[in-house]
Amino acid sequence: VAVSAATNYAIQPVLHPGTEKRHESFNEISKKGEAQLVFLGDSITHGWDGKGKAVWEKTWAPLKAANFGIGGDRTQHVLWRVENGEFEGIKPKVVVLMIGTNNSGVGENSVEQIAAGIKNIITAIHKRTPDTKVLLLAIFPRGAGETGNPGRTKNKAVNEIIAKFHDGKKVHYFDIGAKFLAADGTLSKEIMPDQ
Repeated sequence: VAVSAATNYAIQPVLHPGTEKRHESFNEISKKGEAQLVFLGDSITHGWDGKGKAVWEKTWAPLKAANFGIGGDRTQHVLWRVENGEFEGIKPKVVVLMIGTNNSGVGENSVEQIAAGIKNIITAIHKRTPDTKVLLLAIFPRGAGETGNPGRTKNKAVNEIIAKFHDGKKVHYFDIGAKFLAADGTLSKEIMPDQ
């Protein structure tokens, strides 16, 4: 996906203001060199530290997992984090990456720009840890329903592009978004309170 960096904020690495402490804690985890499974993303990933803590401790922690999720992050923030220490010292077997919904919620990023941002994150990971496999999760559905929902339409279009990043070797694409929707395509607030 070729998009000019001059017009695409989604591929220009930038620190997400106010997240410095959490980012530094990730750098400390990386320096230990123990993490074999890294979850990388925004609030959906970050949520494992809250309501998902019990499941995390039982299921993921024994696999030497690390949660590198920060609420509100966009592709450019994750790219900055990867380029600024979060992969110094670790060589995870797998990175589970889900990012982009916060980019689609703003008008400044097109579908192609968001996909390019995701591609740049994968490239940055592989530059640092070439043998790491990336499980690229589709961006979850946004908003209550399908009708009049530009965010959901945008996420679907991004997913169509990033699905092509699947190479069956180092990048594996997986879409579980439909599991969160009711039969009529609506997204309940019980599943995702902020929709």
